[in-house]
Amino acid sequence: MVDKTAKPPRGPGLAPDDPRLWPFAAAQLAIDACFWWLERAPEKQGDSSLPWTTPSSVALELATMQLRDCSQTRSGQPALVCAPYALHRALIADFAPGHSVVQSLQNGGIDRVYLTDWRSATPDMRYLSIDSYLGDLNVAIDEIGAPVDLVGLCQGGWLSLLYAARFPAKVRRLVLVGAPVDLSIESSLSRLARNAPELVYDQLVARGGGNVSGEEMLRFWSKTPDNDEIAVALQRDLSDEQGTELLARFDRWNAETLNLPGTYYLEIVNAIFRENRIAEGSFVALGRPIDLKHVKAPIFLLAGLDDDVVPATQALATAGLIGTPPAFIAAASEPSNHLGLFMGARTHAHAWPRIAGWLRDDLPGVLARSA
Repeated sequence: MVDKTAKPPRGPGLAPDDPRLWPFAAAQLAIDACFWWLERAPEKQGDSSLPWTTPSSVALELATMQLRDCSQTRSGQPALVCAPYALHRALIADFAPGHSVVQSLQNGGIDRVYLTDWRSATPDMRYLSIDSYLGDLNVAIDEIGAPVDLVGLCQGGWLSLLYAARFPAKVRRLVLVGAPVDLSIESSLSRLARNAPELVYDQLVARGGGNVSGEEMLRFWSKTPDNDEIAVALQRDLSDEQGTELLARFDRWNAETLNLPGTYYLEIVNAIFRENRIAEGSFVALGRPIDLKHVKAPIFLLAGLDDDVVPATQALATAGLIGTPPAFIAAASEPSNHLGLFMGARTHAHAWPRIAGWLRDDLPGVLARSA
């Protein structure tokens, strides 16, 4: 019997390092959550009302995304920011002035910037897989004009890396920011994916009619940050009038979740987070096994020293998996948590200008090696 008077369970994300939680209590919490979800009716998801920070237009409408064109000119080397498709909107890459990846790249001299604005899954999208997203990413890059500089944020990072391994000639340079690739390296995210029983994920998809509700993911897997935690992520004092506006904007952004196709979601959970197939070389993308040694493009890895979602050791370990010569691997770490890598004022003042400069500057031997 399910206790219908019970309060919703606290998600494992609230205390990922509590030794009483892992691994045994996590399973019980997850099972309890399954029954709680079954007692509740699905909630409808509203359209976003938050405006973009950077002026843009829709260059292409695809099943999985709108390709946003933020370019200031029609010429020059294009950069495509691959936003994470996990829980929140792509506005994570264009959050606010001084807190925008798109803006920082433009300020750093990258005039042609594009962004993957992933769609919230509708019922007819429930069978879309990782291949579906790689395929549309390929169409978007062909539309922009290959080769592109691919900038992958968090889970947009492993997708970008898969793409670069599958289509190496179409990626000139690769930037991975807080990207989980080798999940054998411990993190709160990898522990959660491994230790929660498969029943949790299957029931989550079943409850959504084949999709995963962003509202329920936010409620179960994530803790609503308080003002102090938001200030840490944005890396600024929020006590002034502008800070109050940023707090309100963050709260609205955090509440505007995306639904995910069930097939895509279960592939991520099982093939990537549980079985670590990308790092181990057994992932198949668009019909071909992926060998990360085929990635030979210059790469920049950015990690957060205070990131407990994708620890710096995990984010930087990608350097040892790829075929890029060491001379063309750049790496940096910032005193930042996970969100601060994409939204933090200090990170945008220090790390992102360096990334833009790295994308813009010539690297010795690159042209000769690519010829």
